[in-house]
Amino acid sequence: MGREVPLTDDDLEAQAQRLEASGQYRVLRRIKPNFVELEAPTRSLRRGLYVDVETTGLDPIKDEIIELAMVPFTYSLDGEILAVGHPYQGLREPSQPIPEEITQLTGIDDAMVAGRSIDANEVANFVAPCALVVAHNAAFDRRFLERLCETFTTKAWACSMSQVDWAREDIQGLRLSHIATALGLFYDAHRAADDCLAGVEVLRRPLASGAGSGFAQLLNAARQATWRIWAENSPFELKDVLKARGYRWNADLSLGPKCWHIDVAEDQKDAELTFLKSEIYQREVELRTKRVDAYDRFSERV
Repeated sequence: MGREVPLTDDDLEAQAQRLEASGQYRVLRRIKPNFVELEAPTRSLRRGLYVDVETTGLDPIKDEIIELAMVPFTYSLDGEILAVGHPYQGLREPSQPIPEEITQLTGIDDAMVAGRSIDANEVANFVAPCALVVAHNAAFDRRFLERLCETFTTKAWACSMSQVDWAREDIQGLRLSHIATALGLFYDAHRAADDCLAGVEVLRRPLASGAGSGFAQLLNAARQATWRIWAENSPFELKDVLKARGYRWNADLSLGPKCWHIDVAEDQKDAELTFLKSEIYQREVELRTKRVDAYDRFSERV
């Protein structure tokens, strides 16, 4: 018998397309890195940065970063991701042993991080050319990273989990791996660099609804200012009304008062205040509000 000739990538893709054309199969394609040297930012070409951290826990005050990955990319002003640059990846030894459940989740153990550190100056230089920082659940990553490196406080941020309308694409799960699968992709999850690359690839794909790419939608959302409105001392018996309207409960005093709150577009602020006064408080009341843009959004400053 002759030696079997290995299939090329083109052969495999042709087979995948035939399976999909049958209507009996869905094929997932592995996300493969294609890193290039990025052009310098210009008036029409911007640099973005997709970031992900692995940490010892969920509290940015007491827990610590054990891994940081950053994948830079260039994008046009209309929201097209053009190229992906070489990543940064660093491990860091925390002050306490890594909890066993974190090792099970991330694969990172004490031996891997022993003697390792992340240089804040190196991180700052990597971040400096970027106009936009993106994370999946940016409210988590931003709070950790601003403690690691002050440069992150000066950047606009966006969130690939909350600033793309995945439900409109009939994607119900918001985990990055779920979104990737729904878009026909797969990758090795739970290591920071893999998650970053997956995030970029998910955002650059065209959406089935015809609403452009996920990144174009995210970029548009990041550019819009919103208003955070706190419904302090609202009647307890009306909590379900607030929840049904989209209000969320804040129990973390570092993120504002312990009460229900909502984020609305600038042109919806007055209508929302009118609703609260007429339907919730049923009287005139002065409510706490704050205008929020991408430079403060997802941070503790809101």
